[in-house]
This record gives sequence, structure tokens and C-alpha cells, in this order.
Amino acid sequence: MGDAGNAAWMLTSASLVFLMTPGVAFFYGGMVRAKAVLNMLMLSTAALAVTGVVWTFWGWSIAYAGTDIGGIFGDPATGFLLKDTMVATDGVWGSVDGGADAAYPPSINVAFQVTFAMITVALITGALAERIKFSTWMIFVALWITFVYAPMAHMVWNHGLLSPDGAISQAIGAAAHDFAGGTVVHINAATAALVTVLIIGKRKGFAKEPFRPHNVPFVMLGAFLLWFGWFGFNAGSAFAANGVAGYTWVSTTAATSAATLGWLFTEKIRSGHYTAMGAASGMVAGLVAITPAADVVSPLWAMVLGFIAGILCCFAVGLKFKLGYDDSLDVVGVHGVGGLTGTILIGFFGEGTGLFAGGDYKQLLVQIVIALVAILYSGVLTAIISFALEKTVGWRVTEAQEVGGVDLADQGERAYDFAGTASSILKGVK
Repeated sequence: MGDAGNAAWMLTSASLVFLMTPGVAFFYGGMVRAKAVLNMLMLSTAALAVTGVVWTFWGWSIAYAGTDIGGIFGDPATGFLLKDTMVATDGVWGSVDGGADAAYPPSINVAFQVTFAMITVALITGALAERIKFSTWMIFVALWITFVYAPMAHMVWNHGLLSPDGAISQAIGAAAHDFAGGTVVHINAATAALVTVLIIGKRKGFAKEPFRPHNVPFVMLGAFLLWFGWFGFNAGSAFAANGVAGYTWVSTTAATSAATLGWLFTEKIRSGHYTAMGAASGMVAGLVAITPAADVVSPLWAMVLGFIAGILCCFAVGLKFKLGYDDSLDVVGVHGVGGLTGTILIGFFGEGTGLFAGGDYKQLLVQIVIALVAILYSGVLTAIISFALEKTVGWRVTEAQEVGGVDLADQGERAYDFAGTASSILKGVK
């Protein structure tokens, strides 16, 4: 058996990360128009449900339990249906570096890692809002977790191609670093989002009519839930209740606070207002950026990294209008740019390895290379999956259904019964 304190912390962390997907559901749900909010919540529901099944069958094996195949993925048969993993008393999962202080039953790591897979694919939904079929999305989740997410997790976190001891790090002479998912989660999801958006096309009226968020308090609620859940995401990635967990908790908060201010100050200069939408987006930008670097940057550099990410992401969300891609809720601008910022700035700010913190150029080089490889792998595989779905079952609801609202078209429900409310008021008046 592993250490009880570590086991308790990792189960808590798994639960915190699970909460992030409902957080994303509210974050995105508030941003869309009222006629699409239920669909946004349901897309996150599918991310939870489908991923949970796929992970149990073969996702865990591909990512962590299967025999390594070319440093790209694990054999899906080795750990099929969690074979030799779901044991209540025997066996332990060691820390990433093999440290005995992080030992706990392997079933707990299955729980922790499935929540990462869930939140990653859920992030993609923000780019596809208000126009896709729920049925197609469920198929996409199953395929994407199998062929994109699980292999990427294997490459980065299970001694694969993009890991500290992988072929790229060995060739460059510096250990690639992605503590909690700059490549696996954020760059991966943003690349997939962009590729899929380019395949399925724009919403009717994009860049011609305003698409205003229907419920900003929902957006704020989602952002706060994400910040809370992120403590499990980052501090849980220490794989123990130890000093690294405490360190990453503090650096996560410092960076996110600075990013929120960076976004708000930029917004104030540009538009004259400190908006709630800006605050929520700045929080997420900071959380994204610190994720790969949370354990290797000092408090000062964590704040600098966060502040830079807040400013860059604030500008980046406007690129979709200039370049003409309909990333509905700015997955590319926040998760793509934020993930790249955090991953690459390790090459400058990483303690003992970064250019500004006692190192040399090699750390920066390896960070750039792993980011590019992650973009290439995710982009190519996602393009194949999304294009195949477009040509078979189809991604889009009809134009009439989109105009009328995807909630009615796909869920057969409305989030708000405005007609019923008005009718009740009139009856009361009579």
C-alpha cells in the first residue's frame, strides 16, 4: 500500500480536476447565446461520459499501462479494461521520477488521469459552439481520446518521445518540461479546436452580427470553479502531499492573479473598462500559462509569466476576426496562446535551466521543439478524425436549426421558459 496521506491528496486532486469540466461547462455556457446554453452544458457532459468509458476500456492502457510502442503510445491490450490496475490493496504507482514518497495505489492514478482527459477534450467545445450535432461530438470524443489525447499523454508523461528522457531531449541535451499539461492539455486542445473549426466552418452571421454572452455571472462562476479545480490540476501533479504541491499551489495563484490584472489593464487601456468577461478570461489565461511551469519558476517569474500571458491572450482573442476563423469562445486565443506562452517561457524563467535563471539556450530550444511536435501531431490526427466525420455523419445542424437554436434542435429543450414566465405573469394580472 502507498502512503495514506498521498493517497488522500491524490483522490482529492482527482475530484478537484473533475470539477473543472463542469466549470468549463458554465464558463462556456454563459458565453453563448441563450438558445445554445443547454447544448454547451451537454457537450461537456459527453466529454465526461464518453471519456470515462474509453479510458476504462483502452485509454489508460494507451497512455500509461501499455507496453511502449515507438515512444508514441502504449499497447491498448496490455491494460485493457484496467487489467492488473484495479487492485484495492496491492501495488503502488510511483512518482514520475520514481520517488518512493509519492507511492499510492495505481487505481488512484487512473482516477486522477481520467479527469485530465475529460477536461482536455471538453476545452475543444468552446470553439465549436452553437452549430454542431451532439451525436457527432460523442463520436469525436471517443476517437480523439483514443488517437490524440492518450498518445500525447504517453509521449509527455510516460517516458515517450516528448518526455524528459525521450529522444528529443536526448538529442538536444536538455530535459523537456511540461509539469501539468501545457502540451498535453492546452496546446493539444487548442490545435484540435482550430483544425476542426476550419473543417466545419463559421456560424451564420459570424463577424457580421454581435454574438453577446447571455449570462456573464455563469462565465464568472465557471472561471472561479476552474481556478479552484486547478489546484488539483497543478498541485496534484506533484503526485504527493509534499513541498512540490505547496510550491505549485502558490505559483499557480501568483501567476493567475498577475494574468487577471494583465488582461484587465490591457482592456482598460483599449476600451476604457474593466469587464467581468475580461477578468474571467484573464484568470483562465493565467491558469493555462502556469500549468507547464508551476514547479520550476520562482514566485517573481511566475507573476511575470502570468502577466505576459494575460496581455498576449487579450490581444490574441481578436485574431479570429482578422484571420477569419470562427473560434466561438476563444479556445485558440486563450488555451493555444496561453499554453505556448507557458511552455516556451520555461526556456527563459525555469530555475537553473532557463536563460534568465541560470541556464542556457538548450532549455528554450527543447521547449520550442516539443511545442511544435505537439501542434503537428494534434493537428494532423485531429484533421483526419474531423474530416472523416464531416464526410460521413456530418458536423453541422441545419442552418434553420442553428438560427432557431441548437438547444431545441438537438436537446429538444429550452434553458429559459420565457413564454411560460410571461404567461404566468399575465394570468396573475387577470
